[in-house]
Amino acid sequence: MATARTAAADGTGRQPRARPTQQERSDATVEDLLAAARALFATAGYAATSLDAVCERAGVTKGALYHHFAGKKQLFSAVYTREQERLAARISSAYLAVAADPWEAVFEGSRAYLEASLDPEVQRITLFDAPGALGWEAMRDLGVNCRELTYKGIARAIRKGAIPDRPADPLTSMLYGGLSESAMAVVRAADPQAALAEALTDLRRLFDALAAGS
Repeated sequence: MATARTAAADGTGRQPRARPTQQERSDATVEDLLAAARALFATAGYAATSLDAVCERAGVTKGALYHHFAGKKQLFSAVYTREQERLAARISSAYLAVAADPWEAVFEGSRAYLEASLDPEVQRITLFDAPGALGWEAMRDLGVNCRELTYKGIARAIRKGAIPDRPADPLTSMLYGGLSESAMAVVRAADPQAALAEALTDLRRLFDALAAGS
């Protein structure tokens, strides 16, 4: 006959909840720091955000911050990496929605990238502050970067015969570089929505021309 479980001390019959492990507490602290840092970087900007402000918002000591991050640059790098992952997920979702047409899928992923640039918080972290805080080389190496997604999409379109055969890397550099510059132009425009519409119109023409081999 099975032995009955001991009732919880509060008399409810529920088992006592296990205390969080040290790793769980550590992970929770990192999450609190990243959430606080993201909120401040997205609003005040990198230069104006102090580590003291991050710690106060996260409700942790500065010692706890330095236990996980060497300083502000490394903290910003972690926030930027997560932004890249979110952006990559958005691009991938747009791509997969029309993946049966490999070249149209690259176009839709590119559209998603440009549309994301209208988000002021994305603008601040990924477009305005990251180049100065991290540098272009570090930006390319962190997280699931969007250039890598562009390359994979173009390479697949070439393999599937959706566009004429060519080396994928030069076209990736041209397309991704153009998208990055277009995103900057969109966010700085007097009318970002109109600028986005114009950019997408020209992007459509470019994709159609490449598919036609002209």
